[in-house]
Amino acid sequence: YHCHLSAKDIADDHRFRDLTEIWLEGDHYKWRAMRANGVPERYCTGNAKPYEKFLAWSRTVPHTLRNPLYHWTHLELKRYFDIDDLLDESTAESIWHKANDRLAQGNFTAHGILEKFHVVALCTTDDPVSSLADHERVRNSGISTAVFPAFRPDRALRVDDPAAFNEWTEKLSEAANTHIARFSDFLGALSKRHQDFHDHGCRLSDHGMNQCYADFCTEPEAAAIFDRARAGEAASAAQFLRFASFMMVFFGELDAGKGWTKQLHLGAYRNASTRAMRTLGRDTGFDAIGDWPQAEALARYLDRLDQNNRLPKMVVYNVNPNDNYAFATVVGSFQDGSIPGKMQFGSGWWFLDQKEGMEWQINALSNCGLLSRFIGMLTDSRSFMSYPRHEYFRRVLCNLIGREVEAGELPDDDELVGSMIRNICFENAFRLLELPIPSPKPVGQGVAK
Repeated sequence: YHCHLSAKDIADDHRFRDLTEIWLEGDHYKWRAMRANGVPERYCTGNAKPYEKFLAWSRTVPHTLRNPLYHWTHLELKRYFDIDDLLDESTAESIWHKANDRLAQGNFTAHGILEKFHVVALCTTDDPVSSLADHERVRNSGISTAVFPAFRPDRALRVDDPAAFNEWTEKLSEAANTHIARFSDFLGALSKRHQDFHDHGCRLSDHGMNQCYADFCTEPEAAAIFDRARAGEAASAAQFLRFASFMMVFFGELDAGKGWTKQLHLGAYRNASTRAMRTLGRDTGFDAIGDWPQAEALARYLDRLDQNNRLPKMVVYNVNPNDNYAFATVVGSFQDGSIPGKMQFGSGWWFLDQKEGMEWQINALSNCGLLSRFIGMLTDSRSFMSYPRHEYFRRVLCNLIGREVEAGELPDDDELVGSMIRNICFENAFRLLELPIPSPKPVGQGVAK
């Protein structure tokens, strides 16, 4: 229900040329490890040949012991290519050829991979200015997986960067076929795109923020800030906060009106290295965990929507483990009894997307809420090789619960405990998110969502 796969690759039923393309391109987790291992940038994001990049990664893998990359690497080799060998410099060539031979087989395309892992539905991450043409092509491709867009309007807030904001607003005008002269036109264009996404099956939105914006202002004040940005005047920090707070309430009300689920990804400190940002750009592996205060602003934002009976279903993810209990308890304060699990403390995200981080999140949720209503794991990945992350999560979850059963802390009741596991791993998300898909037939352990 949240990933960064390319709708174009799915529409094209893309066939990957080699293991480097499907496995290393765009994977900033691997790039960070390679840099830490002394690998020059040309083998990470640079122009080295595909096998040279793979060999550099292979030499790094033995040094990733106790990093989740070691587990992920070998689980992915096993599940995609039936390779049991440990990856290192000595096995690199044989693994390269065996994997590439499999990638050349008829069913090892984007569609074939989704079918292999029984992916019932997936949601890409899309800007409101996207034409959604690739999603139209996916819909007509005959693929068995339902593929939907998700609405990510982060750039609608950036009145602090008027050049980028105005360029984006012109794209919004074109996408919505709406002339944008006033703030009301801007809101109308966003509402129209929201409806267009809904018509394409979208049922989730997503926002990435340092922290929630909760310094609310009136529409006339937001309009004045908008007008100044359109005239080329950058909003001050205080003005940006007030404008962004207004817009986040607006987006929350849109989502509530259509029964969508809103996702908030909070707390990442992005682009820590100015040098890397200038030379390599965003999403290349130079982000970190931030330590902004979270609880008060999150509570004020949720409360503002709740006061007006416009609080949508929501999944809130944090990246700083110090905030786990704060997030779990703030989110739990806005359960309203309307549906089970309406407000979700989301799965361990980014730097917490590993065994320890998952256990921390599961324990905080268990202690402060209802684990049995949790909607479980998501890949949050740009790679078609990431579906074993669901298996990784299921193993962590089942080991944690199994240990407590063996210790007598939970009942040794397969139906009671097993039904909870099944619900967390698929059924809860299927019921809560209400994607426009028929109820899938069970496919056993291969199910991924």
